[in-house]
Amino acid sequence: MFRAGLCRRRGGQRDPPCILIWSLRLEGWFKVHFLPSERVALFIDGANLYSASRNLGFDVDYRNLLEFFRRKAHVIRAYYYSAVLETEEYSPLKPLTDWLAYNGYTLVTKPAKEFTDATGRRRVKGNMDIELAIDMLELADKIDHAVLFSGDSDFRRLVEAVQRRGVRVSVVSSIRTAPPMVADELRRQADQFLELAEIAPEFTRRQMEPRPPRGPARLTPAEPYADPQDGT
Repeated sequence: MFRAGLCRRRGGQRDPPCILIWSLRLEGWFKVHFLPSERVALFIDGANLYSASRNLGFDVDYRNLLEFFRRKAHVIRAYYYSAVLETEEYSPLKPLTDWLAYNGYTLVTKPAKEFTDATGRRRVKGNMDIELAIDMLELADKIDHAVLFSGDSDFRRLVEAVQRRGVRVSVVSSIRTAPPMVADELRRQADQFLELAEIAPEFTRRQMEPRPPRGPARLTPAEPYADPQDGT
């Protein structure tokens, strides 16, 4: 159940018009706080969001995801970051990246690197942290609110730097996976933490069985490429 309301300061005074989206779940109440007039940019770490959503048992509907945030604020950019293995004749990511590029997202890609590790296993490495950090810093003077879809602890200093420029930062990830997808230090640094499992009903394309906890495993071509040494 969702209910919209006006924000209030302590003492009963109203803030400038804003949106509070309340959701009643078995776990309790939570809120998503956005100002309708604020300029918002989304920064989506594709591999991280893919991993979080699969562990929670759903596929993301990116059309509805963008509309969800457009209903709450003025979204000026929605960046999606993904490494692409160019040696493959067909990449399972191509239909998604092509669709995103034509439907309101700014697609940022770079070639993934394939290598063989010390055990002889094939690995694929594709870290997009630098690209995301540069874009967020460059855009900081033109936005009021940055929404980061990642739980990587490496972004804590980035979030702090953007906050010093007067930008609010929300982090979208999950503490309901095993282990949690979001690093505790990133969650503490953010102005607002949005639990992915709570807002997922707004943009779920397909439900599936949550992925059981597992140890490190070889990445497959069917998954977005991430640095196997990266973690939260």
